[in-house]
Amino acid sequence: MAEVVLTNAFVSLNGVDLSGHVRSVTLSYNSEPQDITAMSDTTRQRIGGLLDWSLSVEFNQDYAANLVDATLFSLVGTTFAMILRPDAGAVAATNPQYTGTVLLESYQPLGGSIGEVHTSPVQLSAASVLARATS
Repeated sequence: MAEVVLTNAFVSLNGVDLSGHVRSVTLSYNSEPQDITAMSDTTRQRIGGLLDWSLSVEFNQDYAANLVDATLFSLVGTTFAMILRPDAGAVAATNPQYTGTVLLESYQPLGGSIGEVHTSPVQLSAASVLARATS
């Protein structure tokens, strides 16, 4: 399998393609470990618990209609659809698509120092099962 360099990730939030403003994106998927250690055990024993996932995105800020701020500002604290792919091309075994409903926990509409690119990080958490498709 070939290594992948992210240069054209696809990110859609609430039906709006914001891919052209994405600086970085991280999808985390995990299981909450549950301790089942008993009195006679000499080492902790664990099993997988509930699945969880989250999405972090850093955008180049844009206040134009239908772009970063116009899309995200009113969505803080609400749930909506998310679509994510490593590449904007067609869904395939080498370009899986992840979909789900997310809760927008935090959005930084303004921040930065003089002379710096104005970026806006967002943190989204799972509000549904994370689905993965390859076709």
